[in-house]
Amino acid sequence: MLALLAALVGFGAAAAAGQALRLGDPAPDIAGQPWINSDPLTMPGLRARVVLVEFWTYG
Repeated sequence: MLALLAALVGFGAAAAAGQALRLGDPAPDIAGQPWINSDPLTMPGLRARVVLVEFWTYG
């Protein structure tokens, strides 16, 4: 279930960036501003960690 969610989130981010992702491809780097409470994170720096990515906006 978590893998499916990660794949869907990754697919949405890649589609917005014009990249095609396939199942099993590594996740793209997280892009966006501003970073709150940390320096920008990279995928290699997050390897072997549990990561929760929450997307939200003001409506």
